[in-house]
Amino acid sequence: MRAEAQSNVDKVRKSLDLLAQRLGVETAQHRLEEFNARVEDPNLWDDPAAAQKLMRDRQSLVDAMETYESIKQELDDQVELIEMGEAEEDDEVVAEAEAALGSLVEKAAKKELEALLNGETDGNDAFLEIKAGAGGTEACDWAQMLARMYVRWAEKRGFEVELQEEQAGAEAGIKSATYQIKGKNAYGWLKSESGTHRLVRISPFGKGTRETSFAAVGAYPVIDDNIEIEVNPADIRIDTFRSSGAGGQHVNTTDSAVRITHAPTGIVVTSSEKSQHQNRDIAMKALKSRLYQMELDRRNAEVNALHEAKGDAGWGNQIRSYVLQPYQMVKDLRTNHETADTGGVLDGNLDPFMEATLALQVAGKSRAEAAAED
Repeated sequence: MRAEAQSNVDKVRKSLDLLAQRLGVETAQHRLEEFNARVEDPNLWDDPAAAQKLMRDRQSLVDAMETYESIKQELDDQVELIEMGEAEEDDEVVAEAEAALGSLVEKAAKKELEALLNGETDGNDAFLEIKAGAGGTEACDWAQMLARMYVRWAEKRGFEVELQEEQAGAEAGIKSATYQIKGKNAYGWLKSESGTHRLVRISPFGKGTRETSFAAVGAYPVIDDNIEIEVNPADIRIDTFRSSGAGGQHVNTTDSAVRITHAPTGIVVTSSEKSQHQNRDIAMKALKSRLYQMELDRRNAEVNALHEAKGDAGWGNQIRSYVLQPYQMVKDLRTNHETADTGGVLDGNLDPFMEATLALQVAGKSRAEAAAED
């Protein structure tokens, strides 16, 4: 086997070792049998929330087992083809198998990254907040562009997206919006997006000048019943008001909107669904998510590094730049990953940026260290 092919085999085997470790391959089948036995319990759905969690956990195990076995089998198949082609001096078979092996390296590496989404809340749904920063109307328009980008990204992954709150800009775009993104590892992926996003473009509002706009993005895990977050009723103020959103199928304009203010931290969360009861529940979940994230930031140095760029949405705090004029470039300032496909990124092709950030975290490097190596 040629050196390059052997190197690719070694890379895939390394990824398989990590996948096996994360999966707990020796006990995986036994755990699946336990899940299956619990699923057959006729009283399972007496507690819908617990039942749904059980089904999600079972499916995650099944997916992990299938991923591991499929990569392992494909590796064995390609190695066998290469050895057979070399023995028969069939260069065409060897070339095809080596090409397939190269693709397998990329597939295994991607699954390896996904397997590393094993933080306490990485597998949870996420709240995603987008707020216009410095730049006035331009920034509000940019915030709306970012909102569309993340909705498109979520839809491409098959995630469910619910708009919880939206405040329209005075002339165009949005001042702020909050979404709940529901899907496997939603928070694990979106947490890398927290920070300030900078846009450079020619103004679409008749100025004809090049403008720089900023918007802040924050991702927070939706806290399930397995994580206890206590909120003192004396620390919160609950207000009801008429929604000021732009309307449409996602946003209602009734008097049922709820705003909760947490006095000790200054956190404000809002929900504008159809019923006041539903809004109180959603807003409390959002508040607990924010408080939980603050606790993570205090006790977890890696999370602090992840969010180190957060702050005022303006100069000096950006994590990513989107340049549409005078050239086309999107560049992440933490990982230095970049692409000229600005249209694709703004249409939701964010996976390469998220993967690069996750890989940086796995390597244990800070933003400053990564920049120093560039």
